[in-house]
Amino acid sequence: MGAPFDHELDETRARLAPLFAALPGDIEVSFEFFPPKSDAMAATLRDSVAMLAPLGPRFVSVTYGAGGTTRERTHAEVVRINNELGIPAAAHLTCVQATREEVDAVARNYWDNGIRHIVALRGDPPPGAGQYEPHPGGYANAAELVAGLKRIADFEISVGAYPEVHPEASGAQADLDNLKRKFDAGATRAITQFFFDPECFFDFRDRALAAGITGEIVPGVMPVLSFAAVQRMSGLCGTAIPEWMQGLFEGLDEKPSARQLVSASIAADLASRLYAGGVRQFHFYTLNRAELSYAICHMLGLRPRDSKDGRPHD
Repeated sequence: MGAPFDHELDETRARLAPLFAALPGDIEVSFEFFPPKSDAMAATLRDSVAMLAPLGPRFVSVTYGAGGTTRERTHAEVVRINNELGIPAAAHLTCVQATREEVDAVARNYWDNGIRHIVALRGDPPPGAGQYEPHPGGYANAAELVAGLKRIADFEISVGAYPEVHPEASGAQADLDNLKRKFDAGATRAITQFFFDPECFFDFRDRALAAGITGEIVPGVMPVLSFAAVQRMSGLCGTAIPEWMQGLFEGLDEKPSARQLVSASIAADLASRLYAGGVRQFHFYTLNRAELSYAICHMLGLRPRDSKDGRPHD
């Protein structure tokens, strides 16, 4: 015979509500895309934007493309999303391989084309360049870039933040000091690097407030499309991967549908824990694939908005 029922435990389980039951959808979201490198990738990007647009994002951003052709595609997509689709679009700008005059010219061009939001980042050194070195005559860091953009126009400016400390920072306090300099220079909000432990974000938010940072800090959520890819990206940005995560993806390399279900479950669990901790703004790194981000928003109670009055559809 099996073990006797624990009726008290059984009743407690029965009273537990489903994880995402009756969430009111009182969240604000934004989505990040990378610039397409081909016409086919451009079509995928446009399909992804079209799928997510009805959720009424605060903004969507397109990362900074290195090199002439990709950079032009970045500019074209940002302007198209903002002006043709009517979705507030943010363009990424970095300090890498450009003088102040060159960066300022790009920023003015965006402003002249109706773009009012910039994601201002220091940027990574070019491949093979080793440690980051400011470009001669360029902005030395993101705080300088923010200040420079504010001199050009009254941009809305988002900057980066690192709950697990920037890999090049000398320590957690130095990293927070750098974030405060970006806010003091005029940043509107900070968007964090992706992470997998909600307590990591809550601790970072508390430490930022203690350091005098009162601006908005938005968690960046990235659904894992490929475990190998997330291992590579985590190594570059200092994000810790929980030991249990690798086991969940074992054996799924050739099973994309199953892998997508696992990925959605992990990201949705993270988002729900952040929501339970009071988070109401989320930034999704979509990797140009809309389905997972849409599903997570749906589970958090967000529904398509009526284009006329902004209310959820019945």
